[in-house]
Amino acid sequence: MKKKLLLAAAAILSAGILLGGCGGGSKSAAKSGAAWKPEKDVKVIVAYKAGSGTDTGARLLTNSAKKYVGQTLVIENKPGADGKIGWTELAKSKPDGYTIGFINLPTYTTLELQKGSNLDDKSIVPICNHVTETGVVVVKKDAKWNTLKELVEDAKAHPGQLKASTNGSQASNHTAAQLLAKSAGFEYNAVSYGGTADQLLALRQGEVDFSCAKAGDVAKLINGDNAELKVLGVFDTKRDPSLKDVPTLGELGYYDKWYGSARALVAPKGTPENVIKFYDEAFRKTMEDPEVKAAHEKAGMSIDYKNAADLGKLIESQRDFCKNIVSKLY
Repeated sequence: MKKKLLLAAAAILSAGILLGGCGGGSKSAAKSGAAWKPEKDVKVIVAYKAGSGTDTGARLLTNSAKKYVGQTLVIENKPGADGKIGWTELAKSKPDGYTIGFINLPTYTTLELQKGSNLDDKSIVPICNHVTETGVVVVKKDAKWNTLKELVEDAKAHPGQLKASTNGSQASNHTAAQLLAKSAGFEYNAVSYGGTADQLLALRQGEVDFSCAKAGDVAKLINGDNAELKVLGVFDTKRDPSLKDVPTLGELGYYDKWYGSARALVAPKGTPENVIKFYDEAFRKTMEDPEVKAAHEKAGMSIDYKNAADLGKLIESQRDFCKNIVSKLY
């Protein structure tokens, strides 16, 4: 009898170990090479305030992605310090697949390379690119300048007097203003507003004279009977078909290369490859969905999907741009 009890106890113990192993395997699937998918809501960190260009695009994409991810993607806005607050939290998050986020390039790589930064080239893992947007120079609809040449000549005649709102010190739109000013040879006063939404609000309210932003950020502000802004120049090597009457900066003898911003999805360092693969595939399917494409076009955004490997190359090229170009602008 005693022997039978011992055998039964051993069997129960073995079963417990096996069951524990199965349960542990489920929880640690993200650490193995096995296929993975989320089993609960996923937090998506956006380092800018609600209503910003990044936030608008992120919500447009994540709301549609539920169909392919299988879980709700919950946006958490963590604005402040030109993106540092949100991106620092993202980098420090548990790499279990339940926290991902958006970065903006080149703003992220600019901050990453700053002295004393708590971000580095190993802080995040690429998932995929979402949109790539071209920079533009904008003024109020009723501004006295009708061409970029007029704005530049006025700035030269009054050194340092014209004010430009930016989305943060050395952030993407500040860099655009610097590229314009340096290449056109004028001085201006940069005023940081910590985000594109506030930056453009300042321009609309007449607090500043001009701004540099992305085409998608101003799409709703430059069209229609109630347009508040007008575009004077485009940071590209060729004219934008939707702004065919607006010259490129290069046409006027200023900065003659493309400049803009990429918005991409990334995960915290240490996130397993199978998790990255899952999200890359899920977001690819989302961005290829005809309804999602149409919704982006309606919002003035052009989808530019790049897989994890290609996004990694883009991030690296932006690091090089920040090291060799941006570092000389400030």
